[in-house]
Amino acid sequence: MDYIERNYFLIKERMIQQMENSLELGRKLIDTELDTGLLNFIVKPIVKTFYDYWAKSEARTGTLKQINITLDSGKQLLLNGKSEESFNKIVEKNFQKYLEADQTYNQCSHTHKNYDKLKQVAKETFFNYLKGVVRLLEIESEVDDYGDLCRATFPSKEIAKQNLMKQLDFTDRGIKIVEEDSSILKIPMGRKIIVKALRQGFNLTKKEFIVSLNDTYNNK
Repeated sequence: MDYIERNYFLIKERMIQQMENSLELGRKLIDTELDTGLLNFIVKPIVKTFYDYWAKSEARTGTLKQINITLDSGKQLLLNGKSEESFNKIVEKNFQKYLEADQTYNQCSHTHKNYDKLKQVAKETFFNYLKGVVRLLEIESEVDDYGDLCRATFPSKEIAKQNLMKQLDFTDRGIKIVEEDSSILKIPMGRKIIVKALRQGFNLTKKEFIVSLNDTYNNK
């Protein structure tokens, strides 16, 4: 099934590009948020060091693992049968690995009162993410790039946007939980800066995704 390998490559390439864009945007937002405040000379180096270490090691490595876990799970479903039972088994089998690569797991206190809420959002994210990936992977028609693959998977911009907004909703729910009580973050200082950057980053990324979606369907 050469088309699965082709689609696997196209999806992975796009996801990695989105990851790098998000990490770069995060660094810019951190810098912006650190431009004001009386305690900048104390907080600035701590937050920047934290973010740079996190982005270069844990975030990049973890996100790549999540991409691979999801794509491999989707490929396995297509090769061995994608019944509801098989889907649920794959989710249960691979969720813990997915979670351990997630920044929710790595950067938040597991004993915090809101951690179980974040964990549930992560599981629902994985479930929905996997469903979308399977739909993309199973396209057999001729495609040359990720844009072609999206148009073949989602026949209209409206359907594609519904799918995108559903996935973004899970990210929004996770950020809201952290906004509700930032003490869930394990970083000792600069939590408000991190949370504000998360929200702004999400809002900007959401706009970029919608622009990209419009380009995919308007310029075909």
